[in-house]
This record gives sequence, C-alpha cells and structure tokens, in this order.
Amino acid sequence: MQFTAYERSLQGTGASRRLRNAAKVPGIVYGAGEPKMIELDHNALFFALKKEAFHSSILEMELAGKTEKVLLRDYQMHAYKPMVMHVDFQRIDETTKLRKKVPLHFTGEELSPAVKTDKCLVSHVRTDLEIECLAAQLPEFVTIDLSGLVKGTSLHASDLKLPEGIKAVKRGTLDPVIVAVTLPKAEEEVVAAPTVVVPAEKGKVKPKKDERQNKK
Repeated sequence: MQFTAYERSLQGTGASRRLRNAAKVPGIVYGAGEPKMIELDHNALFFALKKEAFHSSILEMELAGKTEKVLLRDYQMHAYKPMVMHVDFQRIDETTKLRKKVPLHFTGEELSPAVKTDKCLVSHVRTDLEIECLAAQLPEFVTIDLSGLVKGTSLHASDLKLPEGIKAVKRGTLDPVIVAVTLPKAEEEVVAAPTVVVPAEKGKVKPKKDERQNKK
C-alpha cells in the first residue's frame, strides 16, 4: 500500500493542535537514520487505518519526492471523537528482522469432524499472532486450516503450521490457545420435584401454646 506524507518543521502542542484543526495528523518516522517529523492528510489516514493490510504489511511512504518502505508502529485516537491524534512509522529494508502482530484468517472449520460430525462449537480465542521474520517475508495475514479439528481438542500457538522463515513469538513457557473446540450445551431437563407427604401422627394432636394458656 502507498501513502503520501509531508515534512513537518514545527513541533509542540500548539503546532500539533493547528495541524489537527487543518485536518492534518502529526507523526514521526524513525529507524535507519534520523527521525523525521511528518504530517499526513487526516481523512486519507483515517480510512487507511480501517484496512487490515495497513496494519500488518510493508507500506510505501512517499516523502519529499522519495519513496521509503515503512511499517505502521503505533497510532493514537481521540478519546471519543473519530479523530487520529498521532501516528508512528518505522523505516525498514528487506533484511530487517522484525516482530509484528498479524491477523489470523481461519478456513475449513465447517468441514472439520468436530463441526460436521459432532456438531461442536469452535471458538476463535485469538484473532492475531505476533510473529518474527525478515521484513521481506512479512505476510499481510496468516491462514490457519481448521479442517482437521476433532472433538475435545484445542489448537495452540505451537500447533500452527507457519510459512517457512516465520515463527511465532514465544513468551517464556506460555503456549496460548488459538482455537478451542467445545461440545454444544444440551438443554437441561427440568424435572419436577416430587411432593413429599408427611403422615400425621396417630392419637391426640398436641394443643398449641395459646390453647394451653386458655385452659388455665
């Protein structure tokens, strides 16, 4: 994906406020050289952020007549307005080794024995995965085939078959669940409790306290 940025010379809260009032977004691009202050058109950036590929793929940024390859690293939104407040990009080249979260796309779920035969429920516990790879190998997304799921199993990060050169980032000994298979909840039968009848004792019924007091 391509986008256009412009050099920005003024810094500070006041300058950023004036940019936003002019429908611009202040930002920065860093890495592989000195950081540069930039500004972008707000509406173009706002709609680009709605695209999955803008978050997880290498972008081509046109700046001062040159094209640089960058990654989106961070952005801030207004607390309650649909407004982008700031954006950060990182310069990269094809040999840059990086870590990045990428979306997970699931296929084959309806063909799996768990769903087709056993009518199980499949929960997508995670919808993205942090991976490590060279910039040239960074995928827009990772496709996970669920056609082999069976009843009573879960799919962990270590079970994923990732493309060559790409590996999931591990956090210690944690092996997070990506997909969980559960049995459908059966309707609970409501059974009426039987009425227990306690037989009355034979013989004279013991008088109540008030009745004994009246006889005195």
